[in-house]
Amino acid sequence: MTHARCLHALAFVACMLGAAGAAGYPLDGYEETGIRRLEGNRLANEGLVRDVRQPPGARLGLKGVDLRLVGQTFDLPPPDPAFTRQIAALLAESMDSYALAVLDLSDPARPRYAEHRGNHRQNVGSVGKIVVALALFQALADTYPQDIAARKRILKTTTVTADGFSQSDHHTVRLFDPSTRRLERRTIRIGDQASLYEYLDWMLSPSSNSAAGMVMREAMLLRQYGMAYPPSEAEIKRFFDDTPKKDLTALFERTFLEPVARNGLDPEGLRQASFFTATGKRKVPGPGGSYGTARELMRYLLRMEQGRLVDVWSSREIKRMLYVTERRIRYASSPALAEAAVYFKSGSLYQCRPEPGYTCRKYAGNVKNYMNSAAIVESPAGERRRYYMSALITNVLRKNSAAEHQALATRLQQLITKNNGAR
Repeated sequence: MTHARCLHALAFVACMLGAAGAAGYPLDGYEETGIRRLEGNRLANEGLVRDVRQPPGARLGLKGVDLRLVGQTFDLPPPDPAFTRQIAALLAESMDSYALAVLDLSDPARPRYAEHRGNHRQNVGSVGKIVVALALFQALADTYPQDIAARKRILKTTTVTADGFSQSDHHTVRLFDPSTRRLERRTIRIGDQASLYEYLDWMLSPSSNSAAGMVMREAMLLRQYGMAYPPSEAEIKRFFDDTPKKDLTALFERTFLEPVARNGLDPEGLRQASFFTATGKRKVPGPGGSYGTARELMRYLLRMEQGRLVDVWSSREIKRMLYVTERRIRYASSPALAEAAVYFKSGSLYQCRPEPGYTCRKYAGNVKNYMNSAAIVESPAGERRRYYMSALITNVLRKNSAAEHQALATRLQQLITKNNGAR
């Protein structure tokens, strides 16, 4: 799924993409969550509904998708020089266009870490939606610190009605009716209703910016109203219309910026400081400056696996939300990962200008060509003989970065397999 907007003005063409990153929830999670898309994808795998079938690595159930490092509190180890040289060798001639961090946990007693330009900072596009997920689960935990059942109830039974915060975007989402087995794929429209769980899934699976706008609205409302959440639609409109902009910005900061530091992450290395929709930006001015680094994305993944993002339950839910059970794209689409469970988010942003012999293409900008990925790979799924995390930030001009990321994922999988022998 992609969304591009191209501006043509005289001799300048700029194309910017807030890009997708397929993820999802285990396909047997419909009863647990009420996410109807899961039932549609499960039935498609059985040949009962026409839709994309998932590769073997995407078929783990709820019990198979769990945290692997609970109880461990280690931070990233110092980079291993030999491993770092191997990682750098994968980048060939484009080393200055890549930032990459890899943590190999295949031997649990001897984690190996490598990074190349680990503190290089750039806009990570839709990867920033993992910060939105963290903010929502932090607000839930702050409201119901001892009541997991209440948090589940809020996610599953709160009906969210799309309003202007959802506009505009043309990432499509799956709208599946389990009773009729009818599947519709389209953009989110004003008035569309779904549970908060479903909007969260739409934000992370097809990476809908519209869904992200609604999840961000709900996270702010949860932070504002606490146990009185959810307010009525009339109260929501009144609140955002009547509250001074500076107060909305302050609420935005409490909702989305503070949880990063509270969870042991560095705000100088990971920050989502604006809405993903134009209307959201207009209604709630963010403080600006969204970015990430490979090192801090890696630390997010590590703390999630350790159950240290908010708490164990929240970390597990975020990991399940990142499990790829929709169409695999970019890094996650590597054929070498077909048997692997992949937990993944990606995002991109590209910009073009006229250049002799060059044609502006999606993911191949000549001014900027940002593509970013954060992934956990368990290979083969359910066995985890190869178990590693990677965070990748690139700006390879004029080349199709989706293909570049896929190729790098293949080379990295081969390297991890070689390093761990028959494990």
